[in-house]
Amino acid sequence: MDSAVEVQGRHLKLSNLEKVLYPVPGFTKQQVIDYYVRIAPAILPHLSGRPLTRKRYPDGVDGEPFFEKNAPMHRPDWVKTVPIWSDRNRRTVHYVLANDMATLVWLANLAALELHPSLALAQDVTCPTMMVFDLDPGPPANIVQCCQVAFWLREIFDHFGLQSFPKTSGSKGLQIYVPLNTPTTYDGTKPFARALAQLLEHDHPNQVVSDMKKQMRTGKVFVDWSQNDEHKTTIGVYSLRAREYPTVSTPVTWEEVERCHKKKDASLLVFEAKQVVARFEKMGDLFESVIELKQQVPDLKAMAADVAAEPERIEIAAEADEDYAEPVRNRAKKSAKKKRSA
Repeated sequence: MDSAVEVQGRHLKLSNLEKVLYPVPGFTKQQVIDYYVRIAPAILPHLSGRPLTRKRYPDGVDGEPFFEKNAPMHRPDWVKTVPIWSDRNRRTVHYVLANDMATLVWLANLAALELHPSLALAQDVTCPTMMVFDLDPGPPANIVQCCQVAFWLREIFDHFGLQSFPKTSGSKGLQIYVPLNTPTTYDGTKPFARALAQLLEHDHPNQVVSDMKKQMRTGKVFVDWSQNDEHKTTIGVYSLRAREYPTVSTPVTWEEVERCHKKKDASLLVFEAKQVVARFEKMGDLFESVIELKQQVPDLKAMAADVAAEPERIEIAAEADEDYAEPVRNRAKKSAKKKRSA
């Protein structure tokens, strides 16, 4: 079944609307498009102006997906793109800018179920407007354990006077965002993120790991700091996920995170498309501050003097300063040896 529609003055031809993209619940392409239309007022501010990587599922979530960075050659002339030079690929990539509902519907019609926007705006791809900490549980750990790690992270952010905002990944984990919206670079955010991940691993070695190696992650929560990189993207807020059911990367309150942790019930932080639309209509955009709040990446060297009574915080500063030098735990051992020798 095909259908010609007009979206905000733009003409589109939608195809195969009855095609089932999520076989278990029988969720069709038409329902995918309907979700993105209904959630457009919430998701578009978070996509607008950002280079967008899409993960497409033309044969549904059980089929073979593919990532797409370059805009398709056969696209409506009103779809905005931005040329960005890729050092890795040695060529210019023309990214789609999902600035309006018509583009969002066009992408949904292409079965671009998952939307992965850049942490930076296209006007300056070297300047991230936020930091992200992706908490990924290694079975048998689940999102309940991620909640505990999120609290530890929030404690550190509070120490630095930074506000943070949680969202579900829509898959297994939890993601914590720190808005910046001030001049910075990935050379500032990535070392800071890595230092915090290593500090948590040092302080909670039985619960946290900062290394990507799969064999080290069983039963622990991997704090993925590496997403803070110009060449990487994280699932966008309000994006569908290609799971068995049409779950969504959903912004949540810290109270909801606390409730999940207290009740030890992972299902409390699982939301499907229909629920997310209802939440937005009732609660508004819980992630609005992520694109509005202005915060600075802490100058860790300068702050070290102010927190001399907290050695672990000085270790963070040293980690950032040494630019990915030896892990925090190794420096902690060296520090202990020096004390013994003194």
